[in-house]
Amino acid sequence: MSEIEERYIVPGLDRGLRLLQLFTAERPHWTLSDLARALGLSRSSVFRLVYTLEAGGFLRREGEKTVRLGAAVLGLGFAFLASQDVAEAARPFLEELRDATGASAHLGVLDGDRVLYLLRAPSRQALISNIAVGARLPAATTTMGRVLTCELDEAALRALAPRGEWPDAATRAADRARGHVASASRYERGIVSLAAPLRDESGRIVAAINLSAPEAQLPLPRAEADGLARLLEAAAAISRSLGWRG
Repeated sequence: MSEIEERYIVPGLDRGLRLLQLFTAERPHWTLSDLARALGLSRSSVFRLVYTLEAGGFLRREGEKTVRLGAAVLGLGFAFLASQDVAEAARPFLEELRDATGASAHLGVLDGDRVLYLLRAPSRQALISNIAVGARLPAATTTMGRVLTCELDEAALRALAPRGEWPDAATRAADRARGHVASASRYERGIVSLAAPLRDESGRIVAAINLSAPEAQLPLPRAEADGLARLLEAAAAISRSLGWRG
């Protein structure tokens, strides 16, 4: 960032946003001391940030020493989802995929080196996936992440995560040529997943959808035989609604 651009950054707002980004599904609770260490700030500075965010409903107390995200963050998340054309376009297709296959269906977008889950149509048959809307999973090791990054070159991947364990060039080329990614027990043991890209009018990959199910219920060969065609048809239909004409 240039010196001119840096002059327009509001330091307190920047620190508050960085603080909120520390809260993840893997670590939903933080103490003030841990937040101070993670941000490289004094405990008193973090106390003021937390107090301000708590007053706005973006954080809430959890016991005497820890805080977690508050309901105001969820409100922002729903407003974001409502503004996304791709999410609205995909919703009925995900539900149809879920009903036709019995698997859970999801939609995600690339968020740095993570896949941000925007929509979820959970299976009606059983608890197949506990991945919630708003979850952020590693792009390098998930089927949707591989779909979302398969057209990026090495420099672009390293810009996302310099030390990330990204698939090699040959694997990304194979993913591009295949037009989908399938795996079993890759990210989560015992789970089969198929993913396909969504494209906008320029042909750029803007999101991905997937199907996931327990391997015991839907082995990978049967998932590819029974669910892949439906997944690809849904991806093509959603992409057409976004203006893609490929």
